This record gives sequence, C-alpha cells and structure tokens, in this order.
Amino acid sequence: MVRQVREERSGADVASRLIARSILSPVTGFLREAGFTHSLTPARNCTFGCTYCYVPTLRIYAGLQREDWLRWGQFTTFKDNAAQLLARELRADQRVYCSPLVDPYQPEEAQRRLMPEILASLAGRPPAVFCLQTRGPLILRDTELLSRIPGMRVSFSVTTNRESIRRLYEPHCASFEERLAVIRLLRSAGLNVFATLAPLLPCDAEELAEAALEATGNDLIGDPLHVWGVKKTGATTRPEAFKIAARQGHAQWIDPEFQNEIVQRIAATAATAGRRFITGPAGFALLSRASCVPTQAATERPERTLRPS
Repeated sequence: MVRQVREERSGADVASRLIARSILSPVTGFLREAGFTHSLTPARNCTFGCTYCYVPTLRIYAGLQREDWLRWGQFTTFKDNAAQLLARELRADQRVYCSPLVDPYQPEEAQRRLMPEILASLAGRPPAVFCLQTRGPLILRDTELLSRIPGMRVSFSVTTNRESIRRLYEPHCASFEERLAVIRLLRSAGLNVFATLAPLLPCDAEELAEAALEATGNDLIGDPLHVWGVKKTGATTRPEAFKIAARQGHAQWIDPEFQNEIVQRIAATAATAGRRFITGPAGFALLSRASCVPTQAATERPERTLRPS
C-alpha cells in the first residue's frame, strides 16, 4: 500500500505527501520516440493548474486519482521518498525526462524542497541524460546543484509573448519577460537550456521566436495545442482552454491548418537565425542526446528590446 499524509497549509492551498514504491518509469510512445528511456514524476497534480494541461485528460492512465482530475491545480501530492528511490534505481545508460505529468518546479515546491534532494541523488549517480521540463523560475534556486550533474539539460516552456494571453490560459505562471530572464541566467551558468514553445498559445509568432532564439542560443522545440483533429488518441488539451478560446475569439489557434501556418512562420524565423524549430518527438529528441553541448553564454550577447504585448 502507498502511505499518504495530508498537510493543510493556508486557505485552499493543500500539499500532501506519499511514500512511493518506485520513481523511474520506462517510457512508451512520444517520449520513447524522442529517445528517452525513463520518466521521473516527483508529484501528482500540479499547482500551476494551466487551463490547457493535457495531464488530467489522461486520468488513471497518468496515475491520477479522481480528486486529481476533478480539482486539477488546486493541490499536489509529493512523492516524499523520491530521492531515496532514485539513488537505487538510476543507471548510467538511462535517459530520463522529468516530468511528463507535473512541473517539477510548481509553486508548492518552494515549501517542500523536494528537487534539491532529487538533484543530489542525480549528482551522486548521474544517468546519461537528465532533462528537466519546467516553466518555473524557482529552478534558479537550484542552479548550483544543476551544474554538478553531467548530462543535464533544461527545457523551459515559453508559450506566448502576450501578457494578456498568459493571464487567460496560465495565470499562475511567470510572465514572458521573466521566463526569458530565467533562460538567460541558466545559460550564463553554463547549463544547456532550450526554449520549448509548447503549447503555442495565441502570440506574435516571429517576435516570440526571435526572443526565444536570443535568450537560448539553441534550436527551438515546440508544439501547438493538442487537438483531436491531429492527435486521434491519448492526451489532449483540457476543455477549459477550448472554452477560453471560444469566448475570446481564439478558435483559429486550435485549427490544425492555422497551427501549421504558425509552425512554418516560427521555423522560417529560426532558419533566418541559422537555427531550427522542430515539433513533435523529433523536437524533443534534441533533449535526449548525450552529446548535446551548451552554447555561448547569453550574457555575452547583446539584449534586444521587446515590443510590449
């Protein structure tokens, strides 16, 4: 049996913890095609609570309980023994993605501080590749620990350059400017960091791409919002995001043809800068390559002036 203990904090904010049986899961589908062997999910449910998040649409197939998908974003459950399990389960040939089911630097992590424990285990027994997928500026707290881990790379989510759009679809997430600043700081610390434009929310496509390219110095990774017209099975965008799109006149952003136009525009902008914009598993494969080398520090490049959204 998994042991779970609930910890009330303040108001509606609730954090729980459980004792897990294992922490690394062999991957299938998208992540396997991208070159990863395992995933690591340090918690269940995510207090960023993004309206578009595909995880609650997976329900029990994402290891969720009914309360998780009904109250997505309202609480989280940390796997309290994740670091101890990880120290036992890590192998030198693994390529680990953290995480397809929760943001490891969600807001509640500021209090729990589970990630420093996990990173310490990784530093002691590093896999071939460890990729952190996040949109959380809290990652900067752990920069020194991240720098100790060979094969570390960070995929930082950047979804739109319009602040009004961010407030509609992901109100608990950092602004566009703050995300760019985090990417630059991680890069200046010598970390290999990618800007992942996923999901692509309503934005100024060329401006978004130019800013992400300047901040990261790497090829760009991305994907539009999941829609059944393209992706027939598996995870999809939460209904909440579709409702917002309908109310706000953003329906074209969930139209596959228009999505493809946006992808092509971003790809053209990247090509002008001598870089690529790659979507799907081929894009995420950039994160699983053991030979991936950090680019020149962002602090050595001139900053550009961004047009207000």
